[in-house]
Amino acid sequence: MASAATAPPTPPTPGNLKRIVAASLIGTTIEWYDFFLYGSAAALVFNKLFFPDSDPLVGTLLSFLTYAVGFAARPLGALVFGHYGDRLGRKKLLVISLLMMGGATFAIGLLPTHATVGSAAPVLLTALRLVQGFALGGEWGGAVLLVSEHGDAERRGFWASWPQTGAPAGQLLATGVLSALTALMSDASFTSWGWRIPFLLSGVLVMVGLWVRLSVDESPVFKAALARAEARKAADSETVEKMPLVAVLRHHWRDVLVAIGARMAENISYYVITAFILVYAVQAADVSKQTALNAVLIASAVHFAVIPAWGALSDRIGRRPVYLLGAAGVGLWMFPFFSLVDTASFGNLILAVTVGLVLHGAMYAPQAAFFSEMFATRMRYSGASIGAQFASVAAGAPAPLIATALLDSSGGSTLISLYVIAAAVVTLIAVGVAKETRHRDLADVDGTDRTEAAVGSPRTADAAHRV
Repeated sequence: MASAATAPPTPPTPGNLKRIVAASLIGTTIEWYDFFLYGSAAALVFNKLFFPDSDPLVGTLLSFLTYAVGFAARPLGALVFGHYGDRLGRKKLLVISLLMMGGATFAIGLLPTHATVGSAAPVLLTALRLVQGFALGGEWGGAVLLVSEHGDAERRGFWASWPQTGAPAGQLLATGVLSALTALMSDASFTSWGWRIPFLLSGVLVMVGLWVRLSVDESPVFKAALARAEARKAADSETVEKMPLVAVLRHHWRDVLVAIGARMAENISYYVITAFILVYAVQAADVSKQTALNAVLIASAVHFAVIPAWGALSDRIGRRPVYLLGAAGVGLWMFPFFSLVDTASFGNLILAVTVGLVLHGAMYAPQAAFFSEMFATRMRYSGASIGAQFASVAAGAPAPLIATALLDSSGGSTLISLYVIAAAVVTLIAVGVAKETRHRDLADVDGTDRTEAAVGSPRTADAAHRV
């Protein structure tokens, strides 16, 4: 008879699961709002406010460089939050990440500009961007795991995709606020003080998110895993639990590489489609800032709607087929994407961004369940976060920077399209060699995956995921 320490976790009621999903979604929406707000502001005004001595394109490059710095801090956030999230639990670390991100974003809204304090302004901006990146590096893994570990296995792809909608929701919120301000204010007023309003609004949003996030319970799968680990230590006083990072690198290094490769096309395409497009449409296609923002706004709403649908499809046919479809689709769409933007037609601009984000959603939706299912419970926060956030340094961080530099060197979009296509090829290879994960049991604390064992997989308990 199973002891209380080793009893399987009790599945949550539908009402509890929806509350967990809502808490994760609200938190990720706020964090992505903060993060994307910076990206949009970097494309629109930061080059003038913090790098005024540069010509417009160089100023944009420098502005995107501070944008990329936030990505550099994400792996460190993944390591720190992953370690303590696997030791202390998902919920505690998610509260800390939300407070850090919101505080940094609010502080950006109070920053003096270059005209006031000179070179200290971009230094302060960069420091706060580092805090944002560090917080986001820990947010994603915890948010998707909280839902994945609460949800039922048959619909894990669907439920785990909801925290993923926090990205387009945050993009929608950030772009919507900026679009409204640019429509209601003159360029001079927006550049002078209006840009601060969206950053200061973050303070209010964080309070709402904190109230919701504190109301949910810790993951039952994690609590069961922690109880089993403590029982093992009580039975054998010489048992030493490995650090989650060490365990991940020893037992899951192939999965980490798969996760990194899987994120290449997803991350690069997203930032080209949503952040760089604000530069390309304005400077190369002669489209107004308002038009470009409105196109991204509309497309983000569609993106939000399709992600749960892609997640549900991954429950039916598997994570890999859906992911591969998205990677191939994004690669094939790049040349038509820029051709449509070049027409300077608002309808074509909407079509270009919307189709791009729908295809991106086919990668982004199953990603939460896919990455969660790769790792054992007591190293899952570390493994999923490391794979996702280390990829962001090579992919999302330099994407707008590289795209802007390619535009400057060639004057056209061909090289940018080839850049995204190359990323798609890397993702197709990484996901293509990965194993399907949708039947894996997240409650399998010691890593003896019952499903794989039943079909004769070479992955055994010994080889794998002892914690």
